[in-house]
Amino acid sequence: MKKLFLSAALLLALFSNAQSREKGAIELAPQVGYSSSNYYGNNVNNNSSLSKGTFGVGGDYFFSNRWSLRSGLHLQTMGSQFYGVEEKLNYLTIPVNANWHFGSTRKWNLNFGPSIGFLLSAKDNSTDIKYLANTTQIGLNVGIGYKIEVSKQTSILIDYQSITGLSDVSKTTASTIKNAYSAFNVGVVFKL
Repeated sequence: MKKLFLSAALLLALFSNAQSREKGAIELAPQVGYSSSNYYGNNVNNNSSLSKGTFGVGGDYFFSNRWSLRSGLHLQTMGSQFYGVEEKLNYLTIPVNANWHFGSTRKWNLNFGPSIGFLLSAKDNSTDIKYLANTTQIGLNVGIGYKIEVSKQTSILIDYQSITGLSDVSKTTASTIKNAYSAFNVGVVFKL
């Protein structure tokens, strides 16, 4: 464990050149990740997490070297598993987050804000249940990430993102069932 920690510290030190962005800079970051989701609410018992891959593209518009607006398009699978049933709800999610870049080299970022998800499909095992689900999801996002500079124009982004759904998944039940989602992502950041 000590060797792993020292190796990681050495790797981060090798990539420690400052890569701050000035006002008006734009970055695009295609990314892939591994996600876990589940339901929460007043009628959710014996559920287990649903794990899937995720991908999308994010973008940052910089207002200063510390603040940017982060948005993008992300294909995300949410849902849950219970009693042998796997409910998968596929969303196209658009976050609109404030992104704070911190640390002496501004390589760390903390983002937070709302998102809207548009339901693309919903399945209960192989049965289509889209007609039972709300077509949009409003959520609250929070995430943290770190950029490893490869060149002045390119970085590797490693981040964690989570969404807490604020709107009900089902439009037909009286129960409150909402999505909880988290993902670890890796992406390549390109400064335009």
